[in-house]
Parts: sequence; structure tokens; C-alpha cells
Amino acid sequence: MSVLVVDIGTSSLRSAVVRHDGSIHFLNRESLKTVNPAPGLVEFDAQHLADAVLRVCGKSIQQAAKTDEILAVGITNQRASTVIWGKSSGRPLATAIGWQDLRTVGECIVAATEHGVKLAPNQTATKAAWLLQNVVRAKGLDIADVRIGTVDSFVAAVLSENRLHLTDPSNACVTGLCSLDAASWSSRLCDLLRVEIETLPQIVDSSGVVGEASALPGAPPIAALIGDQQASLVGQACITSGATKITFGTGAMLNVFTGDGAPTKIARSSSGMFPLVAFRQAQKTNWASEAIMLSAGTNIDWLCHDLGLLESAEQSSLVASQVADSNGVVFVPALFGLGTPHWDYGARGTMLGLTRGSNRNHVVRAVIEGIAHRGADLVDAAEVETKLSIASLRVDGGMSRNVVLVQALADATGKQVEVSPVVEATTLGSAFLAGVGVSMWSSLAEATNTWKPQETVSPRENFDRATSRAQWHEAVSRARGWIPSLSSLDF
Repeated sequence: MSVLVVDIGTSSLRSAVVRHDGSIHFLNRESLKTVNPAPGLVEFDAQHLADAVLRVCGKSIQQAAKTDEILAVGITNQRASTVIWGKSSGRPLATAIGWQDLRTVGECIVAATEHGVKLAPNQTATKAAWLLQNVVRAKGLDIADVRIGTVDSFVAAVLSENRLHLTDPSNACVTGLCSLDAASWSSRLCDLLRVEIETLPQIVDSSGVVGEASALPGAPPIAALIGDQQASLVGQACITSGATKITFGTGAMLNVFTGDGAPTKIARSSSGMFPLVAFRQAQKTNWASEAIMLSAGTNIDWLCHDLGLLESAEQSSLVASQVADSNGVVFVPALFGLGTPHWDYGARGTMLGLTRGSNRNHVVRAVIEGIAHRGADLVDAAEVETKLSIASLRVDGGMSRNVVLVQALADATGKQVEVSPVVEATTLGSAFLAGVGVSMWSSLAEATNTWKPQETVSPRENFDRATSRAQWHEAVSRARGWIPSLSSLDF
């Protein structure tokens, strides 16, 4: 018994077969290219995405044919990216807009100042409004023949040969267009932005059969839709109150599971965190809270490709481990500003404490330790936000294999860090939900019982956390407000 998962990230998409024991097999991957036609604009070819989804899924199914019975398909995806396609044709009507795209900053400011509605440009809402205005209305297209949605919606349409137009609450809740409980679309918000509700997908449970993947051999049922960060939460068995994970990718996301207690509003809190739906199963909504680090792995790429200090990202851990500490060098990884808890878009990357004795190893180690301290900032914010004591952290993503980072994170947080057995826990999370949806497992508790950490790292006993964190906070204060006009923005 197995589940096929298609996992759509920002730079690549993957398909894999997950068996009842939680093991992952027949992994196939293709790159996804984003284009930047102008500063702040991020787009991708949705038709290329559709074709790639069918290719990788077809390969995994073919490879598994002799050994595995595919009971269901699960979909997990980069959130908030926005696709527009024809209802009758199933083909994209324009290039898709990536979640990082900033073209609608002005519209977000207008919504806040004139209507009291806080939206961020990385949400779906203003991207959808932009596409409807500049593609549909500008070209005189028939609105009745238009569908718009996030990547999960488009992939479900592709797999079902354009029969399904669906999303789930974990994706809907980050669009900026739905009701407080993420069960329906807000007519007030849609009217304000001129987004026709009939173009939007139906919101269904994250787990459960919603239709057939008729475009695939055997037409297995589609039984899970879930956003990538929530999938990672489930994939690391964080399904009890206070269970917390951080995914270290280009940026980093902390999610803490909070259970069935619904928030009073879907907006950024004073601690810089966002409430969001973890998943909905059998009409029961489970919630989480999210903290965001705007740049994590990006800093390592910067060391490699811009400064030339490293030949590869993998080399960073080896170079940093050649020295016992950073020799007083501190780096604040604010290349794109600071997210939780500060939300200072005008903060900039700052390196302090350099001397003639500072060398390449110290600088690389300082960058890694800076990412770890930002992780500790997210944990501190999460404990304030949820009023829960986080006993330990689970980590996944590419940087979870960096041993210097994992130890530095344990030191900076003062908590045990459990490393995911797979780099991309999103695949497991989607598989668990899909498998439960077709009774491959009786419950999420049974499914996630297969999860075991690859290793557990404890804080060093001789690490002076208080002094280190105090120095860190001083460094952050110096990095903030570097570009006042950006620091004043509040989304």
C-alpha cells in the first residue's frame, strides 16, 4: 500500500511514492525556473509546471508498477503563488505570479490606508486582482471562462483533466481572501479587490477523496491538498499542542501546532506571527502559528556566488567547523530585511566585530550562527505568541543537514533539536494526509508514529547563552532601520 505525492516548491517539483512504513521511494524531480522581468517581479511558466507534474508523476508510477499499489495522490505546494487559466481549455491565460512578487505593494498600501484592510504583497489577494484586471478585463475575456487559484488548485486541475477546481483551508488561509475560519471566501474582501468569487476554487478538507487523477495511469483518487509549511509540520509529526518545527530553505519558517482553538482574527500579531490553518480533516479545523525568517539559505548562496568564499553550500559546514567559534564576528542575516518578530523591511545584512584576525572560517561561521540566532528569535516569538513552552524543535529543509547550524540552533535556543530523517518533510506530510483519507492509516496519529528523528542534538553545557543572545540583540538593533522608507512599511 502506497501513496503518490507531488510536491511543488519554488525552484523544483518532485514526485515520490510513500509506503505504509513512511519510507520514500521512486523520487523524481524537475527544476522550475522563475523569471524576473523587472525588479520586484517574479513569474513562472504555468504550462511548464503542468507538463512537468505529469512527467514526474508518470515516472514514479511507472517505476512503482511492479512493487506498489498506489491508493491515492497527495498534493503539497508553495503557497500564495497565483495561476490563472481557462475553465474550458485548462490552459494558462498568462504567466503565473510567484509568491515573492512585489508588484502589488501599492495596492496593499491603498487597501490599508483607504479601507483599513491589511494585506501583504506576498499573499494571493492582490496578485489575483492584478491578473483579473490586466489579463481578463484588459483583453476582454469572458469572466465565466476564467479560473484562478493557488498552485494546489492548478495542479488538481491538471491531474483531473480540468474537472476539479479546489483548494484546502491551509492554502486558502494565506490568500487574504477568505473568511476567518478559512471555510469560505469573503464577499467583502473579494468585492473590495474586484475578485469575482466564481473564479475561485471550492474550499475542501485537506484530507479525504475529492476526485480522480484521471490524467495519471490508473486514475488514483486525489486525497490530500496542503500548503508546504503545514505539510512539513504534519510530516514531522507535529500534531500535538506546542509541537514545533523549523524548515530551513531559501528562507525559514517556524510553525507551532496549536490545535482546535480558532484565532479571533487572521492578521499579524504583536509578536510578529501569523495564525493559520494547519489542516482540516472531517470538517474539523486544526490551527498553527507561523513565524518567518526572510533569508536563511540565501545567505549561504551569497557566500558562494557573490563573495566567492565557498565553492558550494555543502562546503559551509566544513569551513565553519575548522574554528571553534566566530572569533567575535557577528552577522545579522537581513539581506531582505527582518521578518518575525521585527518586520523591518529596511533592515540590512550587518557584520560586526571584524578584526585583522578575522578569516574566512570565522566569517562563514558567523553567517551560520546568525541564521541560528534568527531561528532562536522565531522560537522566542512563538513562546510569547502561544503562551506554550516549546520543549524541543524539529528541523527539515536543506540546511537541516548543516551540522554547525543544528548545533548553533540548539545552543541559541537552549533546546534539543531533532533532525528530520528526510530533507523534505513536506512529502511525508502530504502522504500522511492522503493515506488517512483512503484508510491506508486509521488516523494521523498512526501515520505519524512512523516518524523518528535522524539525530537529536542538545545544547552544549559550556555555552554562555545569555551573553551570546545579549550580543545578538545588540547587533540586530544596529542592523534595523538602515533604509527608513522601507522600515516604515507595515503589511
